Amino acid sequence: MERGPVVGAGLGAGARIRALLGCLVKVLLWVASALLYFGSEQAARLLGSPCLRRLYHAWLAAVVIFGPLLQFHVNPRTIFASHGNFFNIKFVNSAWGWTCTFLGGFVLLVVFLATRRVAVTARHLSRLVVGAAVWRGAGRAFLLIEDLTGSCFEPLPQGLLLHELPDRRSCLAAGHQWRGYTVSSHTFLLTFCCLLMAEEAAVFAKYLAHGLPAGAPLRLVFLLNVLLLGLWNFLLLCTVIYFHQYTHKVVGAAVGTFAWYLTYGSWYHQPWSPGSPGHGLFPRPHSSRKHN
Repeated sequence: MERGPVVGAGLGAGARIRALLGCLVKVLLWVASALLYFGSEQAARLLGSPCLRRLYHAWLAAVVIFGPLLQFHVNPRTIFASHGNFFNIKFVNSAWGWTCTFLGGFVLLVVFLATRRVAVTARHLSRLVVGAAVWRGAGRAFLLIEDLTGSCFEPLPQGLLLHELPDRRSCLAAGHQWRGYTVSSHTFLLTFCCLLMAEEAAVFAKYLAHGLPAGAPLRLVFLLNVLLLGLWNFLLLCTVIYFHQYTHKVVGAAVGTFAWYLTYGSWYHQPWSPGSPGHGLFPRPHSSRKHN
């Protein structure tokens, strides 16, 4: 009979703790939502600015041209100087896969929510198919250049012994090394992905300006793309500082920029193309006619 008030007090304290935790969760969710909306708005405004996009192109050029000079001012034993580092294996070697996954989800959501048309969505997603073809074609072209310009060498304690084996396959089969002009495929891919993602993500500013549905999932996917774009910039800087020869990196970045120009800067503006990012998604303002 004397334990009733104690049990009741315990239950009351437990209810107050649960209510407090519930309020704390609501506050944290509100803060997370506010940060998500604020961050997505600011990132969309930055990426949607044509002036800043031109400056971004200049930034990429400066990274590739002047970035290698930083090798004299950084620690050569850092984790990013190793070919086997986590970021190089998990991200750089699979950069196109990461880009397709994140950017494909963003393009899918933006186009379908804006148009509700499967055919238009598929057309815009086909730009990623073109990008994959560009990546595969460039990789094969780089290997062909290395084959045409290379020679077969055998490492010896005294140096390298040149062999007259005609191609890479027979050279490697004999246990030797094939050395030719190697265009940096990593620099090409990271440059191409950076330009491509910046171009695609710039549409979100116009999407928001038209008042189209932009819930938390879409904003989260957009910010994930922005974070991936930032990661590609950082890894591109690491690549030009620690890996490959200077001309190999510059040529790789130049080919990546040229591939972007041929697609996003030229072909996608033609009616018989997959279309440029944002094409056909937003209603055009009707011009008012004056009647005399």
